Amino acid sequence: MTHILLIDDDEVLLRTLRINLNARGYQVHAAADAATGLAAAGRQPPDLVIVDLGLPDLDGLRVVESLRGWTGVPIIVLSARHDEGTKVAALDVGADDYVTKPFGMNEFLARVRAALRRVTPTAEAPVITTAAFVVDLSAKRVTGSSGEIRLTPTEWHLLEALARHPDRLVGHRELLREVWGPQYESETNYLRVHLANLRRKLEPDPTRPRYLITEPGLGYRFVP
Repeated sequence: MTHILLIDDDEVLLRTLRINLNARGYQVHAAADAATGLAAAGRQPPDLVIVDLGLPDLDGLRVVESLRGWTGVPIIVLSARHDEGTKVAALDVGADDYVTKPFGMNEFLARVRAALRRVTPTAEAPVITTAAFVVDLSAKRVTGSSGEIRLTPTEWHLLEALARHPDRLVGHRELLREVWGPQYESETNYLRVHLANLRRKLEPDPTRPRYLITEPGLGYRFVP
């Protein structure tokens, strides 16, 4: 059973989310503050974490940052903050998705399914070798000269979407649909943030990309 950890101090929202997630077969653990949530994640590593930014004891961004220190589990941020700066900051510290309150339950559940799909094992797939790193699409693993390169689930899915079509231009909308779903077709800031993170981890010189190429106004290209 898929285990979801909810970290939010809104009791009504927690109860609503728990009921809806349980009804769809998910096992749910709820925590009303950051300390309890982080402790719960350590005791029983979840398959997905959903965290509010406005927690009583610690900003949700710090919770995401703390989780990213030891796990690649998908993380969805919930927040009443709609400004782009906060969204980018959440993605930059490792969140996979950002849902603004209030939200529709159907949309929320679709985002949960999309986040979990990004960590579903892929069937037979090739290994792509570059001069700087190796991408094993079957094992969902990237290795460099110093060993395995740790990617978040969203970073991996983005790299996978590009690496499966080497040398081909993949448009913004196609990438957004592939990685986040059709409702994200205008969220180009998601691509910008996660591509920058991927380049920092994979490119010998992130300021002069060799493998993850931007086609201005069009999309991106993976050149092995």
